[in-house]
Amino acid sequence: MRISAAAILRGSTLAVLVAFLVAPHGFEPVFRPLVQDNAPAIYSQGDLLMLTLLHLRTVALATAGATVVAMAMAILATRPAGAEFLPLSRSLANIGQTFPPVAVLALAVPVLGFGEKPTLIALFLYGLLPIFENTLTGLTTLPPAVIEAARGAGMTGRQRLWRVELPLALPLILAGIRLSVVISLATATIGSTVAAKTLGEIIIAGLQSNNMAFVLQGGLIVGMLAILIYDGLSAIERQVARRAGLPTRA
Repeated sequence: MRISAAAILRGSTLAVLVAFLVAPHGFEPVFRPLVQDNAPAIYSQGDLLMLTLLHLRTVALATAGATVVAMAMAILATRPAGAEFLPLSRSLANIGQTFPPVAVLALAVPVLGFGEKPTLIALFLYGLLPIFENTLTGLTTLPPAVIEAARGAGMTGRQRLWRVELPLALPLILAGIRLSVVISLATATIGSTVAAKTLGEIIIAGLQSNNMAFVLQGGLIVGMLAILIYDGLSAIERQVARRAGLPTRA
């Protein structure tokens, strides 16, 4: 069985990332040219692996909440009884994109205090729109013949939703979740400005000490995570589309 170049690249990226998180000091010669004399080349004020896991947890919690709420709004807006709520649902989903995450943090900190909670609120709002719009598109562009066949088979509205509509719309929904996750991975770094434990801690430490090695390390970890997760979710999306008999992306 031939192994594609893309698979080799993915495996190499994952191997380098894991090696750096587990034994970062082994990469010190790579980052040493970026720092001044006597300055540390590897961030050691916190455990890189733990910061990465906490960063991923924050993104996962926010994305899970955004997925539930965005899908619920889209389903409601595509039902006959909830069609009139479509403009309101779209306005709510747009809040996160029109309201800067930094402003959300500034408003949330006085109420929720410092830490992870304000970051979760900001990421939740920021992740709503892609999932909502993709779910809405998936549910409103289904082949009419399929819906009529399900109706002719005697399915109730709820049965059609769970057995026909959502399975067929799932690839598009997953695409929205994928986009939301990648956006949140990068945006979560600002959570460290309000004492949330994210990879932004490394970047901020580098900016404060004029240590470009720290900045690069934080940016590279986030970037590699985004690439790997985007690629993994894309593979799941293609598999789901194939099972549903839908065309897949290359």
